Amino acid sequence: MHDVPTDIFEQICNDAKRGISRQVLEAVIVLAVEIAREGREGRKIGTMFVVGDTEAVLERSRTLILDPLAGHSDEERRLTNIETRETMKELAQLDGAFVVTDAGVVVSACRYISTRLDDIKLPLGLGSRHMAAASITRETNAVAVVVSESSVIRIFDNGELIGEIIPELWMLSRHSVHFNGPYLQRTKNSLTVVSKPE
Repeated sequence: MHDVPTDIFEQICNDAKRGISRQVLEAVIVLAVEIAREGREGRKIGTMFVVGDTEAVLERSRTLILDPLAGHSDEERRLTNIETRETMKELAQLDGAFVVTDAGVVVSACRYISTRLDDIKLPLGLGSRHMAAASITRETNAVAVVVSESSVIRIFDNGELIGEIIPELWMLSRHSVHFNGPYLQRTKNSLTVVSKPE
């Protein structure tokens, strides 16, 4: 797992007032960023992780196919296990959501989340995956992390969008500029260039 600046997670993780483990939520968000950036086989993919309140989430969802994680040990399904993370990246290509315990164990994959639209208001342009994330977090004490096919990660809590991560900006914040001494930073049309002063 990558080192992550804590300030990126301060607001997102503190806004999630559901008693979700910050360490687990950070691990899920880092995995979501990796999925958004890497995609699979040259194409972008979308997926969703629902973290916490596992029993209530399972009651409000069903499997779309035979669960590929069924029968595996907790350690094999724990997100801190590097092999598990690579497996989740592969399974993210399949439709449906991952259900993750507060201990970081993925208990199920390829889940269809039952959605109720009562009083859910989302920005225009967000689709059914985002609607499902808003709905499940409204009805349970879970937090949802959605990877959009546009490569933006959105975090939902209590039926509302509480955070957005644009992977390129997130990655940029993790790396320091390699220039010694002063440098210029210019941004135009969402493109940032860093250079030595002339």
